[in-house]
Amino acid sequence: MHETVFTYAAPALKFGIGASAEVGYDLAGFGARRVLLVTDPGVAATGHPARIAEQVTARGLQVTTYDRVRVEPTDESFTDAIEFARDAGPFDAILAVGGGSAIDTAKAVNLLTTNPGELMDYVNAPVGRALAPSRPLLPLVAVPTTTGTGAESTTICVLDVLALQVKTGISHPALRPRLAVVDPALSATQPAMVTAASGMDILCHALESYTARWYADFDAKTPEQRVPYCGANPVADMWSEKAMSLLAGAFRTAVRGDGDLTVAREQMAMAATFAGLGFGNAGVHIPHANAYPIAGRVRDFRPADYPDDEPIVPHGMAVSLTAPEAFRFTFDADPDRHLRAARILEPGADLGAGPDALPGVLTRLMRDIGIPNGLAEVGYGEDDVTGLVDGALKQQRLLATAPRAVDAEDLAGVFRGSMEHW
Repeated sequence: MHETVFTYAAPALKFGIGASAEVGYDLAGFGARRVLLVTDPGVAATGHPARIAEQVTARGLQVTTYDRVRVEPTDESFTDAIEFARDAGPFDAILAVGGGSAIDTAKAVNLLTTNPGELMDYVNAPVGRALAPSRPLLPLVAVPTTTGTGAESTTICVLDVLALQVKTGISHPALRPRLAVVDPALSATQPAMVTAASGMDILCHALESYTARWYADFDAKTPEQRVPYCGANPVADMWSEKAMSLLAGAFRTAVRGDGDLTVAREQMAMAATFAGLGFGNAGVHIPHANAYPIAGRVRDFRPADYPDDEPIVPHGMAVSLTAPEAFRFTFDADPDRHLRAARILEPGADLGAGPDALPGVLTRLMRDIGIPNGLAEVGYGEDDVTGLVDGALKQQRLLATAPRAVDAEDLAGVFRGSMEHW
């Protein structure tokens, strides 16, 4: 028997230039008096967290700041933040100001300061024990300063488990922020490559949720079996299509800075929010599953505009590197949907009607905005394929949402086909 029910949930949303100045009012409305602000050193240097903290304090609330979030968080960095919060608390609300790394760290802190146990108790299986929280979490207000991750809308936090060289996550509806405050002015300080990488994350969120397995193609579930990612559905489709149409007009301008940047940044912020509202319910699939080992096994790649103290493949970049080949693989599951996505992204272009249409749109965009030309450019080769496949196969929560069944051989073909795109 097939599923007949889909679910939809989202945080409360406040959007617009100047919205971040109202966070103190919002936190007071939740009854907060002692607030933990979570951010990273790069965002702290912009002055945004300090300004927001001052505005919260002006409302009579006490703010304690943790500013050691690691870009691309690990189990060690999560643990550091959790221990800080346990020592400095108790708190009655958490405020995340930053990109996906800060918001994800805040989610983990929220979980582990309100519930018993340790980090790996809650990490998704088979890496961790995948326990569900047994106690309510605190109100979490997420203020994104980068346009991409959608973490302000989702129920997951992502981390690298260093000893296993694998990227994984914690997923539960309780992790979803209570309120997302999206202020496009905060992304004005975002460098070009950060805009490019995070923008590819937005795009892949929209594309993967739009091409995900249709919710009614899953086996029927009982109420207790329902998960946040239920597959493509009519509500998520609406958000994903709108996100793609915004990206079509704003993405290249936002990266290159060769047009109306104010409008482009606002449209990118809106696209990130809309894509988050889509994939936060429909789910993502192969490109995101592949991104976890690509980021987790990096050796010496250091991208422009990111901290150069250690090698990283930023999440959005890692997602994008196998996306063209992944969508070539999934084309046969729903050609019309893949072609419609391509036409939304390049309206009026002669794209053809075959499996190369959407990959062609993606590779042209990636080349234009400076994304590396495939896995080889970030340090991977044929000898790495087996390890990358093993890492991707650990992401069964994501692969289950793929529109086609995917096995190790299929993934190996996607990785091999992604060594160079042009």
